[in-house]
Amino acid sequence: MNITDIVNRDIVNLTNCESEPIHIPGSIQPHGFLLGLKGQNQVIDFCSANSAEFILLSPEMLLGKSLTEIFDKNQADNFIVYSIENQIDPAKPFVFTLNDIPYNTTVHQSGDTLILELEPFPDGTLDLPNLYSQTKNFVSSMERQSYLPELCADIADQTRNITGYDRVMIYRFDAEYNGEVIAESKREDLESFSGQKYPHTDIPAQARELYIKNQLRMIADINYQPVPILTLNSVGDKDNKSLDLSLSILRSVSPIHVEYLKNMGVGATLTISLLQNNKLWGLIACHHYSPKVLPHYTRLSALLQGHFLTSQIAVREVAEEFEISVSVDKALLDSLELLHENENFIEENFESPSLLKLANATGFVIYHKGKLYKNGNVPSNEELVPLLKFLSENYQNRGLHTEQLIDIYPQGESLSKFAAGIIYHSIAAGTPDGILWLRAERRETINWAGNPHKAVIHNEEGVARLSPRKSFELWLEEVKDKSAAWRKSELGSSSNFAYSIQKHINLRYVRSQENKNRLLNDELKAANKELANLNWISTHDLKEPLRKIQIFASKILDREQPDISAQVKDSVERMRFAAEKMQLLIEDILSYSKAGNMEKVYETVDLNLILQKVLEELNDNIDEKKALITSAELPALSVIPFQIHQLFVNLLSNAIKFSKEEKNPAIVIDVQIVTGNQILKERTEANALLPFYAVSFQDNGIGFEKEYESRIFDVFQRLHPANKYPGTGIGLAICKKIMENHGGYITADSEPGEGSRFTLYFPFENEG
Repeated sequence: MNITDIVNRDIVNLTNCESEPIHIPGSIQPHGFLLGLKGQNQVIDFCSANSAEFILLSPEMLLGKSLTEIFDKNQADNFIVYSIENQIDPAKPFVFTLNDIPYNTTVHQSGDTLILELEPFPDGTLDLPNLYSQTKNFVSSMERQSYLPELCADIADQTRNITGYDRVMIYRFDAEYNGEVIAESKREDLESFSGQKYPHTDIPAQARELYIKNQLRMIADINYQPVPILTLNSVGDKDNKSLDLSLSILRSVSPIHVEYLKNMGVGATLTISLLQNNKLWGLIACHHYSPKVLPHYTRLSALLQGHFLTSQIAVREVAEEFEISVSVDKALLDSLELLHENENFIEENFESPSLLKLANATGFVIYHKGKLYKNGNVPSNEELVPLLKFLSENYQNRGLHTEQLIDIYPQGESLSKFAAGIIYHSIAAGTPDGILWLRAERRETINWAGNPHKAVIHNEEGVARLSPRKSFELWLEEVKDKSAAWRKSELGSSSNFAYSIQKHINLRYVRSQENKNRLLNDELKAANKELANLNWISTHDLKEPLRKIQIFASKILDREQPDISAQVKDSVERMRFAAEKMQLLIEDILSYSKAGNMEKVYETVDLNLILQKVLEELNDNIDEKKALITSAELPALSVIPFQIHQLFVNLLSNAIKFSKEEKNPAIVIDVQIVTGNQILKERTEANALLPFYAVSFQDNGIGFEKEYESRIFDVFQRLHPANKYPGTGIGLAICKKIMENHGGYITADSEPGEGSRFTLYFPFENEG
């Protein structure tokens, strides 16, 4: 039989202490013994080396055997029923009896091993707790004590009465897992640890994880000798076996922790975890100054005290927060009332006491348009302005709160007298304008149980290792440059007020612009009136003289008087042509103006009917150029009919006009359904999934350069010489304006000599 132990012999030093495998020590405490069963036959695969001390059966006699070979059949069968996973209850341990001695047996699963931990109680007494009395005492304390510290003191007293330990402490962790004794019950002759703090190194991270998994931990005798756990190694086994004892009652203790407790002079301990939101909030730490084995049911009574306290932690903390929030909310309402009633709040009410109370601050500052408005105890302007500029540059889009300003603003150490802690909110992005609540430094003396900085020592070889502190004498540390912590209600209140002051400032700005806007509107109305007059002049006063010029020029040219020289005739012809061109330009400008300003009356119209009327209107041009125009079936849409008519006229006229000399114009009108993301990638205003009708006009004309595909829709944009291709350069601008009126788009796609394609995109919402 090849028996070996699974003791973990890793050396604990500074480089691995934080990952010390304390959950697999491979040994147990000696006040009980351990069996590990595997398989359906419940064969003993693990056994502690001290089994013979309890049941007169050595590991050699147990390993490889089934329970039925060790205990009588009745007990073994009953245990099989008990050990079904959903029936295991730690509060009701199974009882084995051997040699007339009963053993409380706590059972849990560890991987594929069923672990049995057997503790004897030779007198056969279960020592069941008086749950009624215990619950009654707790309810009485709960009703009597309004605040958490007082309730903790009662729990400490009751736990000590139940367990009989020399000292019981309630121990609370801060954010860094430094612990503080907030309540204590002890023998009168013992020195008090109340109020003392213990550094986070006293309880490493992996130990805290075990406290979460296993909420009750007992060390019966600090001076115990660890009992190895033995197992059978089969021939050919290459991997060393280990056993996870995270949930074990008997699990052996880290050598560092044992040394730590010895340095404190402690003989035995019981530790109960206090959890909140699956995190370790604190501990009930029980110390005895001699060995002490606590019976199973007494341990459960102590654990129940922990559950009682845990149930009240959140309730009491919320109650304390509520009392503060009531005061803070009242101050916030008072401040908001002043803000809403006074347009000049910043200048006239910045010294209101409610502004300090809403965050329980000692100072308050608003920096607005280069001026500081200060309330309470605040630093000088020379110190505040650089701070506000730093905050605006680094925390522009988010608020900031801190209890230790020098952590983020090292040059502000001199500010601690007024602003060790701050709440900051920007009130105007891109500027130093902001709002500050300040808290003065709260110098604090921390009562450490020994020097927390002496956790690391060097051995004779000079190797650093984590060492339990040898001295627990009171060690005082003064904390500077730090304020009291900001509470949630204070942060919420200040954030609400900062948001309101931003709205207030914006509203003031809007109001200040109202008069300017009113004057500007009057000026715009006058300008629009002048433009309307210009339109009238263009329509009547300019067009009429131009018509007369054309008529008189025609009469002169028609008479063919011999006394008129050819030079005069040429000048008159040029004058008539210029008048015609100016008249055409005026008409196009008026058309462009009307496209944007006329009342938009939509009708559901079949676009095929509009196209038919346009073709009839352009019939002479089509015949002259021998153009071939084909069209797909167009949809019926809700449009402004005369504008769509003008749109089709402009596009078809251009396609006929800009044709190649050697080719007859061929124009194809087509329609497709597309989505917004198929129109133009840069057209962010087009919803990517919105459907559009795409009506395209494809010609075989002269085309134009790619660079003009967007510029061609600008007013007066001409790409070809006017003497060869007459026009004003406004037609396509009118087309773009018409498509904008219909919530659509127009695009151009062309290459020189390859023709052009103009596409109109009508949204489905215009569908008839």
